[in-house]
Amino acid sequence: MSLVRLNIKGISYSQTQNGAYALLLSEINGKRQLPIVIGAFEAQSIAIALEKEIKPPRPLTHDLFKTFADRFSINVKQVIIHKLVDGIFYSSLICERDKIEEIIDARTSDAIALALRFDAPIFTYINILEKAGIQLKPGKSSSIFDAKLTDKEETTGGSQSGTGKIEFTSFSINQLNRLLEEAVKNEDYEKAARIRDEISKR
Repeated sequence: MSLVRLNIKGISYSQTQNGAYALLLSEINGKRQLPIVIGAFEAQSIAIALEKEIKPPRPLTHDLFKTFADRFSINVKQVIIHKLVDGIFYSSLICERDKIEEIIDARTSDAIALALRFDAPIFTYINILEKAGIQLKPGKSSSIFDAKLTDKEETTGGSQSGTGKIEFTSFSINQLNRLLEEAVKNEDYEKAARIRDEISKR
């Protein structure tokens, strides 16, 4: 069965499941996109891997796995989303050590977080994309985080839009950099990603 390569399009807060995020994967050379519901921790881990300039003060679980694998010469060659049952995606890590390949079962969110750290390609089968793929309308937001804020985040300052999101447009670059350092120190990577987006716009 034919494999289709996917790219990470973005992550947004899931409007259907409280505390969950929607990871959006997009097919290369195609218009279909695959939405996958993931947890907050995995969403933060994926966002950190995408935002190269955000460095957590201590290694996350997926960073630890990468370091462990490097020490023992294990490489993740690719990730395959190979099954969809009752709305749950199943994935495999294709690993290699001493030219011997092993297939390891993994949650899709973990598999993608590791794929980013190993620069490994992500694939799915065409029948899964045909079954669960969607086509978003042009102009749809695909920012790394398009999330609702928690009460804690709403007390940190900045103007607030009608949707409950804090706008960072009124802050100076120096203030944004200080807020970014504080967010990373507090391991608030969701907020850090939004601040990073604002700095990049400047």
